[in-house]
Amino acid sequence: MLSNSCRYGIRAVIYLASQPEANRKIGIKKISNDLNLPTPFLAKILQQLAKQKILSSSKGPHGGFSILKDPRKVTLLDIVNTIDGQDIFTGCIMHNGSCEGLEKDKMRCPLHEDYEKSRKELMRLFSNRTIHELVVKSNNEELISI
Repeated sequence: MLSNSCRYGIRAVIYLASQPEANRKIGIKKISNDLNLPTPFLAKILQQLAKQKILSSSKGPHGGFSILKDPRKVTLLDIVNTIDGQDIFTGCIMHNGSCEGLEKDKMRCPLHEDYEKSRKELMRLFSNRTIHELVVKSNNEELISI
C-alpha cells in the first residue's frame, strides 16, 4: 500500500519528533542505526521532507536533521503526499492510473466501488492523525511493554 520510502519517512519523522530536544540536529547515521534503515536511502527520503519544510536539514560535522514543523500540525497525509503523492487515494488497483482515467467505453474495474470506500477511510485517517499523536501513542506503548 505505502511504499517503503513512505513508511521509512513516517518512522523517521516520528523518531525525530520523539527526541527530548526536538530542535537538536541528529545525524543521518544515528537515525538510520537507531531505526535499522539503510543510510543512503533514508537520507534521500529525509531530504524530500526537508524540501517540504517538515524537517530541517544542515550539513557539516554538527549537521543532521530535526523536526521543523510543530508535530501537532504535521499529519500522516503531509508525509504521504510528500513521498508517495496522491496515487494511494486516486490509483486503480487493476489498471494503471485512475478508474476515471479509463476511456469512456471501458467500465471501471470490478473493485472500484469497494476500494473507493477504503480510499476515503484512509484519507480520513491520514488527514486526522498527527505526528504528535503517534509520538504520544508510541511512548505509551513503550512504557506498557517494559
